[in-house]
Amino acid sequence: MEMSLVAGFWLVSFLLIMTPGADWAYTISAGIHGRSIVPAVAGLMSGHLLATIVVVAGVGVLIAGHPLALSVITLLGACYLLWLGISLLRHPATVASASQERGGWNQWALKGLCISGLNPKVFLLFLALLPQFTDPHGRWSVAMQMSALGVMHLITCTIIYLLVGYGSRALLASRPQASRVVSRISGGLMVLIAVALLVEQLR
Repeated sequence: MEMSLVAGFWLVSFLLIMTPGADWAYTISAGIHGRSIVPAVAGLMSGHLLATIVVVAGVGVLIAGHPLALSVITLLGACYLLWLGISLLRHPATVASASQERGGWNQWALKGLCISGLNPKVFLLFLALLPQFTDPHGRWSVAMQMSALGVMHLITCTIIYLLVGYGSRALLASRPQASRVVSRISGGLMVLIAVALLVEQLR
């Protein structure tokens, strides 16, 4: 693979990761809970990994060609995100209440998987980006090139989300009122993203 293609993909990937969205909101929420950061990020990355595998396997092209399938995935993801956002707005998390929160490793990981795995934006992102940064005449097959780029994205994404999670934990640990506000903002972002997805489907 040419280094120019690798560098170009990494730059685009980095800029997209740095754009706050549902993943950021969920990571910040996990950061407020402290010990939930690693499983939450692991769950989010499982969804990104699933999207990479689907696109590399070629199934992505088939799904993208069937609007009904994408609509169903979008509606499921939007409804789940809406439910999570409303839950955060009704019961904002604080660092002080972290030890009282229910939900173990598996539950936080599963929520993260659902947020990114049911988000068609993640899937379409890989479908649109990965093929554009491959060289059909390269020494590696296109599938291997896309796999390598996908792994690079996952590593970058994992590092940034862990920094976001632990950073929010450190900044909000001594500010209980601020953590409540941030939690409500995260919930509000989830609701807005969910509503935007639903409106997009209705249009």
